[in-house]
Amino acid sequence: MGAKRQRLRSTFTLGGEQAEADALLDNAFYESDDFAVISSREDKRCFVVGRTGSGKSAALKRLEELNPDHVIRISPEDLSLPYITNLQAIRYLDSLEINLDNFWTTLWKHVLLVEIIRHRYKVNSQAAKQSFLAEIRDKVRRDQAKRAALDYLDEYEGRFWEEADQRVREITQKFTERIDAEAAAEAKIGSVASVKVGGKEGFETSSEFTEERVDRFQRIVNDTQLARLNKMINVLDDEVLNRPQHFTYVVIDDLDRDWVDERIANDLIRCLFRTVIDLKRVRHLKVLVALRTNIFQELQFGRRGGGQEEKFRALVLLMKWTKADLAEMLDERVKASAPKVGLEVDSVSALLPNPNKARGNPLDYMLDRTLLRPRDAISFVNECLALGVGSDRLSWSDISFAEQSYSSKRLLALRDEWKQTYPGIDQVFEKFRECPIAMSRQDLQERLDSAMLLLSEPKFTGIRWMTDVTDVMWNSGPETQWFELYQPLLKVIFTVGLIGCSRSDMRRAVFYSDDPLFIDQRSNIQTTRFYFVHRAFHRALDIR
Repeated sequence: MGAKRQRLRSTFTLGGEQAEADALLDNAFYESDDFAVISSREDKRCFVVGRTGSGKSAALKRLEELNPDHVIRISPEDLSLPYITNLQAIRYLDSLEINLDNFWTTLWKHVLLVEIIRHRYKVNSQAAKQSFLAEIRDKVRRDQAKRAALDYLDEYEGRFWEEADQRVREITQKFTERIDAEAAAEAKIGSVASVKVGGKEGFETSSEFTEERVDRFQRIVNDTQLARLNKMINVLDDEVLNRPQHFTYVVIDDLDRDWVDERIANDLIRCLFRTVIDLKRVRHLKVLVALRTNIFQELQFGRRGGGQEEKFRALVLLMKWTKADLAEMLDERVKASAPKVGLEVDSVSALLPNPNKARGNPLDYMLDRTLLRPRDAISFVNECLALGVGSDRLSWSDISFAEQSYSSKRLLALRDEWKQTYPGIDQVFEKFRECPIAMSRQDLQERLDSAMLLLSEPKFTGIRWMTDVTDVMWNSGPETQWFELYQPLLKVIFTVGLIGCSRSDMRRAVFYSDDPLFIDQRSNIQTTRFYFVHRAFHRALDIR
C-alpha cells in the first residue's frame, strides 16, 4: 500500500500578504523581470511605481538581503520631516506661496550625500570624520571647487555621524535663523507687526504683502547650499564611489504613509525625484524610490518643473505581473511551505480541484479574480486553504465559499488604497451593487448619475474631487457629448480598477492593468459596447 496522503493543516499558508509580515519572502521570492530591472546596475530605471500589493516593498527588501553591504535604506519617517513642516517659519513661507523647492532639494541632497559617505567610510565618530576628510582633501587638493564642497561637510562638526534626523534639524535651524533675521529687519522698519515666526521674534503683515517683500524671502530660499552640494556630487563620483566594488544602492520606501503634512507631501516627493535625477551622474550609485501609483499620478511634475515630466517618466519602472508570473510565484511558495507541514506537493495546481466545463481551470478562475498582483493571489489561496483544512486537496466549494470573504476584503482594500486621493470612493462603489454583469452604456450612465448626486449628501467626503470630475455635467449645454459629460468620472473608476470596457466580445474587457490610457481615447469610449465590474469584486457587490 502507498503512503497515506497528508491532509491540509491550519498551519499551511502561502505566506503573508505584506513584505514586512511575510515569513516566506526569504525562501520563496520569485525573481521576476521587474526585479531584474531593480537589481540591475546598468538599467537606469529607478522610480519603482506600482499599486498596493504589487511587490514593490518585497523587491526592495530582497535586494537588501542579497546585497547587505551595498544597500542603504532611508525611511522618510526618520528624517524629522513632520517636525520641519510644522515649523512656524516654514508654514509662514508656505502661506505666502513662496516656492520652497530649493530648500527641500537641499535637504534631500544633504541627507543622501552624507548617508552615502557615512556608509562608504564607516564614519561613526569625530576621528573617523576627520580621517575621511583628510583622505579626500589629499585627493582633491588641486581642485578648488571640490575643496570648497568639502568645507560644506566640515561645517557640520559633531552632527555628521549622528542620525539623519539630527542633521536635518540642524540644516533647517540654520535656514529658519535666516528667515527670523529677515523678519526682525522688517519689524524694525515698522512696516509689519512683530510675531513669532521660527521660534524668535518675527513678523506678520499689518497690510497686504508687497511683491518686493515676497521676492526678498524667495531669494533667501533660493540662496541655499545647492552649488556646493552639486560639487559634492562630483566628489562622490570621482573620489568616493569611484570603483565598481563601491557600488551602492540607496532604497527609499514607505512614501505612501502619513509621514508628513499632506499639503506639501507632493512638493517633497517631486524634489526627491529631482535629487535622484541629479545623482544619476554618479556611475556606481543607484537610488531606488518606491511609490504607489495613485501618488505618482498626483505629482504633476509639469506644474513647477518646466517640462521635466518626460525625463522622470523615462526612469519609471511600472510593476506589472502576468498570470504566468503569479502562477510561478505561487508554485515557489508551495515548494517552500508544503514540506514544513509534511505535504509532498510542488505546485499550487496540485492543491486545487480538477478543471470542469462550467468553471474551467481553477487557477485561471482564481487569477481572473485578482488585479494581477501578488497580494491578491496569495490572499485568495490562503482563504481557500483555511476552508480546506482536513481535506487532501481543495474543492470547488472551498473556492466558492472563500471567494465571498476574499472579494469583500479586496473591495475594502481598494477603498483604502484610493481613499486619500478620492475620499468617499467606497460610496461610489456602492452604486454598482447588483449591477448587470455586462452593463450597457445606459446601465452605466444611470449608475454614474447616481454617483454624481452624492454631492448633495452631507456625509459624502469627496466633495472636492467629485465636483472637479462632474463640472461639465452641471455646466453643460444641449450640444455637450456623452464623452465630455461622463468620461471624467468613468476615468476615476476605471483607474482605480473597478470597471473595465469591452468594444465587442462580452467575454473580453480592457481594464486599467491592460491599458492605462484606454479610457482617455474618445474613439475607445465611442466604440465600447459593454462595461464590466472586475470579477474580484463581484461577490462583494452581489453581482451574480
